[in-house]
Amino acid sequence: MSPITTPAEAEKALDNLALLIEKLRGVVEEETALVHAGRLRAAAALGETKAEFAGRLFAGGEWLKANAKFLMHAAPTRCARLKELQDLFRSALQRNMIVLATAHAVSEGIVRRVSGDLARKSAPQTYGASGRTAANPKRGQPLAVSRVL
Repeated sequence: MSPITTPAEAEKALDNLALLIEKLRGVVEEETALVHAGRLRAAAALGETKAEFAGRLFAGGEWLKANAKFLMHAAPTRCARLKELQDLFRSALQRNMIVLATAHAVSEGIVRRVSGDLARKSAPQTYGASGRTAANPKRGQPLAVSRVL
């Protein structure tokens, strides 16, 4: 991309990036709400939009970084507003990551529980010396063998 050379270009570039941050923050907040409500498929459907906005934000941010000195001189008020938007976006992203990590932990716990239940149901029933069903040993523990003398 070409260098920013006029105050009008600076303001337009900063406004465009601010709008993009707002859009991405909206998508992230929507994803957070959907995951929190347990609507994982709807949240997953936002992935493509989120990735597109994130890619555009990265490219735009790199362009602004290359022109940072001029931008700070030409449009200091808009630069300050952009920093405020970045802080709000960072906060929304932190909430999103917490909700996603919680959902991941919950789903992992459910999968482990179901897996354990299935393993117990499919384990063979054995009988102990008393003729009663013996409890299934935990994985890695040897079966107790009673000696008959």
